[in-house]
Amino acid sequence: MSQELDYLSRRVAAGRMSRREFLGRATALGVSAAFANSLLAGDAKAQAPRKGGILKAGLGSGAATDSLDPAAIGSGVPINFSKSWGELLMATTPDGGIEYRIAEEIGASKDVRTWTMKIRKGVQFHNGKEVTPQDVVASLERHANEESQSGALGIMRGIESVKADGGDVVVTLKGPNADLPYLMTDYHLIIQPNGGKDDPAAGISAGPYKVTVNEPGVRHGGEKFKDYWQGDKLGHADQVEIIVINDPTARMAALQSNQVQMIGGVTPKIVDLLKRVPGVTIQNVGGASYVCFNMFCDTAPFNNNDLRMALKLAMDREEMVEKILRGYGTIGNDFPINGAYPLFSDDIEQRVFDPDKAKFHYQKSGHSGPILLRTSETDVDATQLYAQSCAKAGISIEIKREPSDGYMSEVWNKQPFSTVSWNGRATQDQTYSTTYLSTAPWNDTHFYNEKFDKLLIEARAERDQDKRKNLYREMAIIVRDEGGLIAPMFNQWIDATGPGVKGFVKDPAAGMSNGYALARCWLDA
Repeated sequence: MSQELDYLSRRVAAGRMSRREFLGRATALGVSAAFANSLLAGDAKAQAPRKGGILKAGLGSGAATDSLDPAAIGSGVPINFSKSWGELLMATTPDGGIEYRIAEEIGASKDVRTWTMKIRKGVQFHNGKEVTPQDVVASLERHANEESQSGALGIMRGIESVKADGGDVVVTLKGPNADLPYLMTDYHLIIQPNGGKDDPAAGISAGPYKVTVNEPGVRHGGEKFKDYWQGDKLGHADQVEIIVINDPTARMAALQSNQVQMIGGVTPKIVDLLKRVPGVTIQNVGGASYVCFNMFCDTAPFNNNDLRMALKLAMDREEMVEKILRGYGTIGNDFPINGAYPLFSDDIEQRVFDPDKAKFHYQKSGHSGPILLRTSETDVDATQLYAQSCAKAGISIEIKREPSDGYMSEVWNKQPFSTVSWNGRATQDQTYSTTYLSTAPWNDTHFYNEKFDKLLIEARAERDQDKRKNLYREMAIIVRDEGGLIAPMFNQWIDATGPGVKGFVKDPAAGMSNGYALARCWLDA
């Protein structure tokens, strides 16, 4: 309860919640009005954002191939930087709700096929032009275009048409979908002048910072945008900078030496070391991020489900959570959904390490010889541990370590057996539509299942929550038993802030406060 009160009081201090709303929520949590008012009085003094200074973050998952084109964003550094310069129609809140951004409000027809968004007036692009409904239409159209190869294409394919109607934008879907507001929070769907059709990688949007430095794989920076439409709430520092530091130990050293004021992706094995550094605060929160060992279902030898099943049963999940996550996470069950999602079914049988059954399916598959598994430098320990558990089932895993720089462009979704980590999404529909729908461009297990696709479409239109939950349950079992995903664990987000950094909000959607740490935080001294 104390964590929720702290979060709510910070929202009041930042102007994101009224005192009346806070008192109502606090009362519902069983807190007296007098105590709630005392929290607000103290928080107003302690949490009021200070303006100015340069705020720097050290982040991994940056590469020379990174782009400012929102359609191409797919890894940690460009995602985080986009939250500083880009602006969305709407965003998720840490408690799972919707926060309106460029869209001022949204409403649906009775059949939830037609959605109308009222576009906020007076929002300025970095180039001085005002955001118009036409810009919104063009932005959505670009991401729905096959040629854009947008990471949001999987969810945009459900849209039949987008048009401007006065100050509104009307979205008509091919079929009913009650989750459309959450789909619009996808980080790719940054609103750009003319949709970015003229220059998608220009880095121009309506976010709190204007891009001043863009050196992919090295560093990225921005200066405060003086005409940002909600500058009292986000964008407190005069400048922000991301320094790409792919090695986690080097990131820790950068924080210790005050080269940066915050770091993302703290590995569990160095958390205890960081806790002993004066002034450093560990910012960890559970969520829906999961670690993947991905097999292409349409590529030999992984087009044999017995082999896929053998490799799933050869995974010791408990050992992974204990030795790799050091307890900062939970076991997975070979589908991408956990208790962080609404309508999660917790009664699906948990897959456990079973070397005998793994050996049975391996022999049944007829495969022999080593199996090549490619991994990034960040997942080497996990792959080595996995190879050891596979050996107990008589399965030989050959590990090929690939450099982090270029991994997402050269290995992920191109090689038939590799590791990767996925951020969660706002809803089950968004997760499945982005990565497991047959037509999704980011279908990184090459999973093509007609029954699964039909269930996904059916679930979108189902208004009865119990029936919808059962549909998601059936889909999860299909992915678990027939898919190419081995998901041994869901990891917590672990970040760290240095002395004087205030305003960090633990957001289960993703690390670094769902990418908004540089925009939400300020320097107290």
